[in-house]
Amino acid sequence: MEKAAEILALSSVDRLIDILNTLADGIFIADAQGTTLWLNNASENLCGLPKAELIGQNVSDLEEMGIFSPSVTRLVLETGKPTTTIQLVNNKGKFLVTGHIIPDEEGRPELIVSHSRDITEAARASSQLEETVALLKRYSEEIQHMKWEASQSSSQTLIGNSRSYLALLELMKKAAPVDTTVFITGETGVGKSYLAEQIHQLSERSSGPFVHVNCSAIPETLIESELFGYHKGAFTGASHSGKIGLVKMADKGTLFLDEISELPYHLQSKLLLLLQNKTFMPIGGTKTYTADIRIITATNANLQELVRLGKFRHDLYYRLNILPINVPPLRERKDDIFPLLHHNLQRFNSKHNQKRRFSPEVLDVLHQYEWPGNVRELENLVERIVITSKLDEIQVSDLPEELRSIRELEEGILSLGSLSLTERMEKIEVEFILQALRTHKTTRKTAAGLGITQSLLMRRIRKYGIQLDSEDE
Repeated sequence: MEKAAEILALSSVDRLIDILNTLADGIFIADAQGTTLWLNNASENLCGLPKAELIGQNVSDLEEMGIFSPSVTRLVLETGKPTTTIQLVNNKGKFLVTGHIIPDEEGRPELIVSHSRDITEAARASSQLEETVALLKRYSEEIQHMKWEASQSSSQTLIGNSRSYLALLELMKKAAPVDTTVFITGETGVGKSYLAEQIHQLSERSSGPFVHVNCSAIPETLIESELFGYHKGAFTGASHSGKIGLVKMADKGTLFLDEISELPYHLQSKLLLLLQNKTFMPIGGTKTYTADIRIITATNANLQELVRLGKFRHDLYYRLNILPINVPPLRERKDDIFPLLHHNLQRFNSKHNQKRRFSPEVLDVLHQYEWPGNVRELENLVERIVITSKLDEIQVSDLPEELRSIRELEEGILSLGSLSLTERMEKIEVEFILQALRTHKTTRKTAAGLGITQSLLMRRIRKYGIQLDSEDE
């Protein structure tokens, strides 16, 4: 051991040079003025010039000659600090270069030692990776567009050309690719469930499950176990094998919580935890589980009002309301009624092997109708009249009574030409009351539908001598 140390001491400089020359990384040494003092074989090969031509040259001159750019030695001398940068050598290879300061006995810079490592291949691989990522992104966007086109061709409810409809589609396409919570609002029958399913189908989770949970259809005593599952023996009557909840069943996919306003208050904190941390605990469990899910919720209720009344957690409401989508009722998108009618006519003609068509009078009535049941009501009505119509051309007489009365009211108004204004108004009022009574059945519901008090409605009924069935009262 002592002999080895003695040998090293006798030729320490030569030994150090031999060691540095074996390195694949470049070593470049300059003085405090930037003059080149020494470089190893690897650095000589990188620079492309013999050591004899490099030693004695200032790094600024070498930088101007294009030997390397930028000079890390110059950067270290300018900043007075160790510096790391990407250096281009001979306009070919890229190197990761670090310059270190070697101080003298008084702490002033004496030598600058630069260490360089070839990263040309790594940079090329990184560039190729960026190109691949960009290509994959473009392919993904094209696939999403193809999915969208396919969904449009088979869609039953997302049809139309109105401004509100097109705005809805644009928002849906923006919401689909992002993996965040979506909150869908709208009246009953507007197609909230179908919209949620379309968002899932257009998302990157489309290959995973779409689990639809109607919170209003599950008894309050069962909804926690249905959603989160339970361990064996968790409660009386529980299965001996336990149960996997709907949350776990939706793993890698989408959990759609319809009628979220009906979720019991005591479960809302568990849903909040699931939204925030993607974790849940089954009934009877002692540890939490994770669920890789996207959550979409929907309601026809005013959640803000429920929050004000203390029936819905305000923190849960704000957590759900990240990306709200409101589906407008059909009466606010009148331009979409004709496209929906013709689409569903073709669909149900094909389903029931018929060749029905709408008469102009029927189209006029259906366009004026308010559609309180929205798209669902329209679909059901078209299927009904396709089945029950007497002729291939659907007539007003084939429509339900509440729709036929619209046409009768129109015709009645046209026949009032010889009456005074007061007489016309009274006849129109009678027709409105009769139509409302046929629709709502009772005087209480009729008054509410007309926006008047029941006592005012009864005075009008007595005034005009309208006969009521006993069950209407």
